[in-house]
Amino acid sequence: MSNDSAGKITGSELEVMKLLWRAEDALPVTQIREELQRTKGWEPATIKTLIARLVTKGAVRQEKRGVYYYSPLVGEGEYSAWATDDLISRVYNGSARALIAALVRSDGLTKEDLDELQQMFRVEE
Repeated sequence: MSNDSAGKITGSELEVMKLLWRAEDALPVTQIREELQRTKGWEPATIKTLIARLVTKGAVRQEKRGVYYYSPLVGEGEYSAWATDDLISRVYNGSARALIAALVRSDGLTKEDLDELQQMFRVEE
């Protein structure tokens, strides 16, 4: 899946992806349905639609093994990188510095977070 395609994953579809990313192997449709009904209260038809959309978008692989099994074709890191770039582009006019400044101003970062970031940005001489 390309970075452009990653942007086509909706918020509800992302919940399906998170479930698939946590799994070590492909999940049967019944397990996906049971988990999302329990955690999200979604109807089976809604879940079926979300999965079908993800397959059509190329984000999820469908495999028939008696019942259908599903596994992600896009990694969590790939999606996360796309989402971060998209956020910076849309909200902060392409400025990662503006994002960091907003986090600092809003108390979105702890002292430990700031110390860790400082270590990351420290240039060795």
